[in-house]
Amino acid sequence: MNRSLAVATLLASGLVLGAALQSQPAAAQAPPSKIAVIAFQAAVAQTNEGQRNFSDLQKKYLPKENQLKALSDEIDSLTKQLQTQGPTLTDAARAAQARTIDEKKKKLDRDAEDLRSEGAQEANEMYNTLASKVYDVLASYAQQQGFTLVLDASQQQNPILFALPSTDITKSVLDAYNLKSGVPAPPAGSTAPAAAPAPKAPAAH
Repeated sequence: MNRSLAVATLLASGLVLGAALQSQPAAAQAPPSKIAVIAFQAAVAQTNEGQRNFSDLQKKYLPKENQLKALSDEIDSLTKQLQTQGPTLTDAARAAQARTIDEKKKKLDRDAEDLRSEGAQEANEMYNTLASKVYDVLASYAQQQGFTLVLDASQQQNPILFALPSTDITKSVLDAYNLKSGVPAPPAGSTAPAAAPAPKAPAAH
């Protein structure tokens, strides 16, 4: 289930439940709703599986990043040569050097954009697949703990202005998923991604 749709469904179910309770006699009303919050995106990225997968993704794209950096360094070197040797070159030689630099810049721009697009797409697909599995654990945990509504605190426009620390189930769901997945924790000293990262590309000239 799509995470945003799932959260909206939980919210809708909470509203429907509230309306149903209001229509019942006071003696038959259920206990007050039990609400929790979770930083869902952070929980997904910080799972052992997420850290492993995103680390593998960065390693996969490292050779391409190194190629782009080498091309960027070559452009810088050719540009400096043209600036220093320009006065001693013929007009034709200067024009040829300028064309070479321009062609390499265009190639760098294209390759960098391709890398960003390809990396972002793969990172998003990886995140969405993992997020779906983490959501299943979240839903199971929420039902077991008796929560009637779970709000995502990681949304940029979330409506949560205040929440007691005791309502935050991020770590509990994170621990539950790590236990279920069986993926070991990453080596000490490695940094967990805050969200799904896309491979980096050198800045275009």
